Amino acid sequence: MFYIQDLYAKGFSIRAIARMTGHDRKTIRKYINAQQAPRYKPRPHRPSKLDPFKPYLVARIREGMLNCNVLLEEIRAQGYSGGKSILKAFVAQYRLPRTPEAVQRFETLPGQQAQVDWAYFRYQDAEGRWHTVYAFVYVLSFSRYVYVEFTERMDLDTLLRCLLSAFEACGGVPQEVLFDNMKQVVLGRDERGEVQWHPRLADFAALVGFRPRACRPRRAQTKGRVERTIRYVRQNFWPGRRFVSLADLNEQVRAWCAKVNRRVHGTTHAVPAEQLARERLQPPPERGRVEHLLGTVRKVSRDGFVSWAGCRYGVPWPWAGSQVVVKDRGHYVEIWTVTGERCLCRHPRSLVPGAVVRLPNQYDGLPLNSPTRALEPVARLVPAPEVEVRPLSAYEALAGGGER
Repeated sequence: MFYIQDLYAKGFSIRAIARMTGHDRKTIRKYINAQQAPRYKPRPHRPSKLDPFKPYLVARIREGMLNCNVLLEEIRAQGYSGGKSILKAFVAQYRLPRTPEAVQRFETLPGQQAQVDWAYFRYQDAEGRWHTVYAFVYVLSFSRYVYVEFTERMDLDTLLRCLLSAFEACGGVPQEVLFDNMKQVVLGRDERGEVQWHPRLADFAALVGFRPRACRPRRAQTKGRVERTIRYVRQNFWPGRRFVSLADLNEQVRAWCAKVNRRVHGTTHAVPAEQLARERLQPPPERGRVEHLLGTVRKVSRDGFVSWAGCRYGVPWPWAGSQVVVKDRGHYVEIWTVTGERCLCRHPRSLVPGAVVRLPNQYDGLPLNSPTRALEPVARLVPAPEVEVRPLSAYEALAGGGER
């Protein structure tokens, strides 16, 4: 409007302005005579196919789900027939802006490497109390094949057990496994910067047949594949998840991993499950070969119990005061001799903190007579020595008889 008025003020005719701007002469005349810019009414809202599903989408976004592939799958199951673009535009307004960071990509050969890391996940129970569960995340670097397992602990015993399960799930062992500088496996570095591995991890790696590697400190990009997988688990699997137990949660994540491993990967543009055959992994070890490395050494108390994971488990009384090995079998806890030759007992795993799980007939054969108590050192009160009492005259006579 102001441009038209300016042209008219400079002496251009209405016909010339119409030719220059492409507007009708009546429109030009209206703008010239107008005192202020025209006001346009807002366009009426056009209904969208996404509108009926927006309340559900907002609820899922508040739970932390921002993955459009997952949201699209969920609302299509509810009857949505629209496309993905309108969904992405709707979700984009809820995303926080990200600052891009330049990194260098490193490619690995088939069967060369797997990356491992832990992640924390928080959840609420029925009473609203917060708890923490840990995710062991394992990714084959070439194929991007993923294995995830949730645990209640992050100790070395749990790590070795999860590694063995990952090798079995993937069908073999890579040449090397890249760890973060987690304290369970890295004891420190010497003056030359060489990693000092935990002896049990070093023995496990030598027996299974892989080379452990630690990523460079403060360089998360070194293990970028597992870092991105953890982020994918947080955004794609975890939001709004419902489960009744740790076993149920692991059943769900196994099904999720199977689905993820069958999709086309966004970076490689290949299906991880199909690429797995190209990894040429070494055969996984038989569990019997590494069983002695998968347990935790504990000392049996005098009353015949071992403490493990916040509970006490009964052991046959002849082993009181001895060292035993506790092995986590998921739903069960087994107690073995240190040599690994004999399983002493097996208990259902208790999820109640502080629980005391007794062994049936735990004290059968225990002698009922108590051992003789050691003599206690004592002091004795004895009578004072008797002293003869004499009259003073006796002493005087004695003194007088002594004069010369």
